[in-house]
Amino acid sequence: MDHLLDIETISLERIDAILDKARDIKSEMAKGRYSKTPLEGRIIFSMFLENSTRTRTSFDMAVHRLGGAIIHWDNNANSLKKGETLTDTIRCVSSYKPDGLIVRSSEFKAPYTFKALMDCPIINAGDSYRAHPSQALLDTFTIEEQKARIDGLTIAICGDIAHSRVAACNIQLLHKKGAKLRLISPPALTLNRLPFEDIETFTDMDEGIRDCDVIMMLRNQKERMEASAIPDDDWYFRNYGLTQNRLSFAKDDVMVMHPAPMNRGVEIADDVADDPRKSFIFKQMENGLPVRMAILETLVS
Repeated sequence: MDHLLDIETISLERIDAILDKARDIKSEMAKGRYSKTPLEGRIIFSMFLENSTRTRTSFDMAVHRLGGAIIHWDNNANSLKKGETLTDTIRCVSSYKPDGLIVRSSEFKAPYTFKALMDCPIINAGDSYRAHPSQALLDTFTIEEQKARIDGLTIAICGDIAHSRVAACNIQLLHKKGAKLRLISPPALTLNRLPFEDIETFTDMDEGIRDCDVIMMLRNQKERMEASAIPDDDWYFRNYGLTQNRLSFAKDDVMVMHPAPMNRGVEIADDVADDPRKSFIFKQMENGLPVRMAILETLVS
């Protein structure tokens, strides 16, 4: 049985197959409504134990576009609040035989717990600071759509590297694809150990983004970091916020990306986020639908 738990456990061939399917889906949708219904008669259980806008909504849309039905976990009306363990809850959900499960959790490697207790494909919609594989897939899709390749591109990931599951998965996937990776962050928000020896690290934003092809900004995960990690938002914006002036250090055709939600005026200036030539942030959101449709069609249908 196939699952999407992280990037490390999926082959590059499998990744490319999902992305190729997403391209086909996007092409068909551009001509009109996607007519295939490979999830017809299938029921997907969606269990978001953390808040989400883009990931949850695009997975919901993806299930419906593919002809399936989706049941949502209600964070305000469940027996965890009565003292039931998460393990017992998972076993309960499993007993109803869903055809697939989409899960987001703050717990480290939570999808692996679901995998061990459920007999259906598990799709990780984000766990702790460890993994967000569908986001990495749609980011790669967006870069390849614009640049036609990733191999050899210089890509900077900037901000709260230490607490970002988006950064963790993108590092894995972009490295598999042959990108030259740079990680830019304040000292308190960097990784204690790099997953690959050829990654460059910077604490100076201007130097780090110099001559980059792609700049990926990240939200500061204040819910996961020590309060003393950064002095305040104004300090952060002065030193690490992406402005038009700072953007001039990168290549002229640089792509600006952000997984969102954005904190405008903290990690990114308004005129950069909304730059019609360089910002691909809302294109990432748009591409979340065909990529997540491709994931569901690959794993569940």
